[in-house]
Amino acid sequence: MSSEIDSSTLLSRATQLIDLARKAGADAADAVVVRSRSQSVSVRLGKVEGTESSESDDFSLRVFIGKRVASVSANPGFDLQALAERAVAMAKVSPEDPFACLADEASLSRSYPDLQLLDTTEVSSEMLREAGLAAEAAALAVKGVTNSSGAGASAGMGGLVLATSHGFEGNYMASRFGHSVSVIAGEGTGMERDYDFDSRLYYAELDDPAEIGRRAGERVIKRVNPRQVPTGKDVTVIFDPRVARGFVGHIAGAINGASVARKSSFLRDRMGQQVLKSGLSITDDPLIVRGPSSRPFDGEGVSGERLVMIEDGVLKHWFLSTSTARELGLETNGRGVRGGTAVSPSSTNLALEPGDISPEDLIRSVGNGFYVTELIGHGVNMITGEYSRGATGFWIENGELTFPVSEVTIASNLKEMFMRLTPANDIDRKFGVAAPTFAIEGMTLAGR
Repeated sequence: MSSEIDSSTLLSRATQLIDLARKAGADAADAVVVRSRSQSVSVRLGKVEGTESSESDDFSLRVFIGKRVASVSANPGFDLQALAERAVAMAKVSPEDPFACLADEASLSRSYPDLQLLDTTEVSSEMLREAGLAAEAAALAVKGVTNSSGAGASAGMGGLVLATSHGFEGNYMASRFGHSVSVIAGEGTGMERDYDFDSRLYYAELDDPAEIGRRAGERVIKRVNPRQVPTGKDVTVIFDPRVARGFVGHIAGAINGASVARKSSFLRDRMGQQVLKSGLSITDDPLIVRGPSSRPFDGEGVSGERLVMIEDGVLKHWFLSTSTARELGLETNGRGVRGGTAVSPSSTNLALEPGDISPEDLIRSVGNGFYVTELIGHGVNMITGEYSRGATGFWIENGELTFPVSEVTIASNLKEMFMRLTPANDIDRKFGVAAPTFAIEGMTLAGR
């Protein structure tokens, strides 16, 4: 991975594209380059299985003629003028979109902070190989681990170069490093799998590969010889932080302005109303220094700010890009993300803020219940809120984790789950979606 990547040439080509589009007849335009550099090594049973490296600079040009819009994409080396003319020609015959537009000039970021997102540490393929091997060896050394599904390590960087016809020019890069391992315990039909991983912006902050491997090994041996438990209709379910993060992702999806505009969110009519238990808050902050999903500006050149999306249980904001905001009669809050040639709203550093109780005390307070470590399937209806997922984990008896559980289903409705959620205090903010352990009362568990 190069220790220094200069984006000035790409920014120059982006501004040239915009000038050519204007000359070809566009009223407005923006050009974006999504940059990516990555390398990874995968190993299994002490041998390298694969080594990959990739580099790309993907250009997209978006042009506006009145209320008509068109986008085209290209790789480096394309003819600037031909691309600009093609985009304008496409826009002239496109249907009108009353909401498609550039961000208002007044909302554009004119300066933005250095969020320290880029670590220029040189990481060689040999370093990645050694990390993968160390993680796997440590996992296999745990008594009871019988096989490996593989381990790996990766290093990369990605970023955005953006220019608009109304004066915005900016770029940023962010690095990402990772270690992971997956192992098996048990034999035959009784085999169980588990994993562990770490991902950071800065290489020196990564957990030691051997520690990751040890954790994976210890997790998987606890899952051997799982049981089913009886069906129950009023079960307290505790979500391990791994699955808790995914659950918070459902909250993010429900308060995404695009879903609200499409009427595909069960919270679409709940702005200003209580949607979580009193005392709970969901925050989103794109400007955290070294934050895992931080960005100095969004995909339209707008700087976002920290927002309390849900405050004391009350819904305060949607995630909004410019076009989605206009459709809803609102203003963007700097959450626009480029996805190919489109811009759509999304979260940044999203967090379900922690409570005051430790996870151990939360488990003890439950008495009998179910501690979930993994969810299976996609049984979540974001229009109605109906929730039904296969689950594995551990049975809680007399406030203690006892035996492993598998082949059960947990079900409820997200509206009710949100109102019955009690968070612990063990939040880990190294992920783009952060959540502590939490309990949800009154769920249905389908077992034997």
